[in-house]
Amino acid sequence: MRKSAGVLSSLLAVLAMVVVAPSPAQAAERDPVIFVHGYKGGAWNWNDMIADFKADGWSGGRLFAMSYDITQSNKTTAAQLRSLVDSVRAQTGAAKVDIVAHSMGSLNSRWYLKFLGGTSYVDQWVSLGGPNHGTNLTPICSWLITSCAEMAPDSSFLRDLNAGDETPGGVRYQTFWSSCDEFINPDQSTILTGATNTNVGCIEHAWLLVSDPVSLKVRTFLKS
Repeated sequence: MRKSAGVLSSLLAVLAMVVVAPSPAQAAERDPVIFVHGYKGGAWNWNDMIADFKADGWSGGRLFAMSYDITQSNKTTAAQLRSLVDSVRAQTGAAKVDIVAHSMGSLNSRWYLKFLGGTSYVDQWVSLGGPNHGTNLTPICSWLITSCAEMAPDSSFLRDLNAGDETPGGVRYQTFWSSCDEFINPDQSTILTGATNTNVGCIEHAWLLVSDPVSLKVRTFLKS
């Protein structure tokens, strides 16, 4: 009888493990992720990171890389992002999405969150090297391109975006910034009050998109 009881206990323990272990189907039901590129970028910027996400269990049908005209106002891009979020939610049946943004993509996605109702439809938001408080490199392009002018530290766009709560709503905010980012000056411009802000060390601006350690940190945050 003792032996039978021991076998039964072992079987019950195994069954319990089977019940609680996440299945591939459950992993596929993670929030859809929308990747938003930065200034002079494109959807192709995300090829490496999207491959990492797929290898880590995300379904390709829940990963979306946005493309937009980088010369237009970030407010216009934010409205386009709103439409994309609505489309992704309808397509996947998900209540909310996650957003991963690089560089200027951080600004238009934050505008969507703060002013276009995005906090109701975004679960987690990540900024990679975002000029969230501007960059002093804008004089090289601000006289010609609206979106570039909006990245100036003293722009009316950034004053509005950063007024009051920098991380509104129930969204979980994460920024990753580099201590030697050649395009975001000062480097700490990416940091937001109310976000989890992480210095990833000395990584060049564009390399934030293809760095394996950064990619892992992004995925770890979205899975947490």
